[in-house]
Amino acid sequence: MIAEESASVSEEGENYFVSMTDMMVGVLFIFIIMLMIFALDFRTKTDVQDNAIDVAREVARKLDDLQKDVKAEIASMDRSQERRRELLTTLKSELKADGMDVQIDEANGVLRLTEDAVRFEASQSMLLDRAKFNVDRIARVLEKVIPNYVACQIVGGQNRCRMGLESSVETVFIEGHTDSTGARGGDDRYNWQLSAERSVNTYREIVNFAPGLRALRNSRNEEIISVSGYASTRPIDPNENREAWAKNRRIDLRFVMEVDSKQRLKQIINLTDSMKVEIDRLVTASGGRK
Repeated sequence: MIAEESASVSEEGENYFVSMTDMMVGVLFIFIIMLMIFALDFRTKTDVQDNAIDVAREVARKLDDLQKDVKAEIASMDRSQERRRELLTTLKSELKADGMDVQIDEANGVLRLTEDAVRFEASQSMLLDRAKFNVDRIARVLEKVIPNYVACQIVGGQNRCRMGLESSVETVFIEGHTDSTGARGGDDRYNWQLSAERSVNTYREIVNFAPGLRALRNSRNEEIISVSGYASTRPIDPNENREAWAKNRRIDLRFVMEVDSKQRLKQIINLTDSMKVEIDRLVTASGGRK
């Protein structure tokens, strides 16, 4: 009996230990699986992290290249603006030597023909005797100076372009303006027509007196002399009196160079600067080295 009890106890104990062993093996197996999952997850995260750092470094390198290109473009535009400033100064000097009073707006590339140079009577678009005489003198100076600042020119029926010219005139707008007296009840239609007629009449007189100006072309082989009208939307004197109205009835010559998007490029480079800062923060936070 004792032997049977001993055997029974031994068997129960053996069964107990077998059960415990199975349980421990099962628990260990679960731990092994969990460890494998953790290791795989950690490796995956590490790979992703390493890949993110590599991507960040590559993007940072491309941003550096982009910034160099943008800075080079801005430097080129600075030289272009300097070239335009030189053109305006030369025109003003030539016209002053001919006894004409003109003003220049370097920031906007404008040669302003004051009322003393080209005067329009109220509601009139025709060039009167003195105004016509002065426009002819302006045309003569334009024909003398501008060829040095254009990319191409028609000579003997052939379009000849200068190679390696860093900046050149893209368009010269003859801009017509009116005073505000024609805008009644918010209806400015008459002034729009009047300003366009003033610019067109000035254009016709200029190219009739100096037909060689029509041979001047930009890099796209387009004539550089063009026209535009602004009605009373761009007054140089906002006062509402006879003196201000006389000033605002005018012609401006606006010189646009081949590239004129400097402000936009500055905005782009500011954006790339901020992006680069964020990428540097990502690399640093990821424990990477530049």
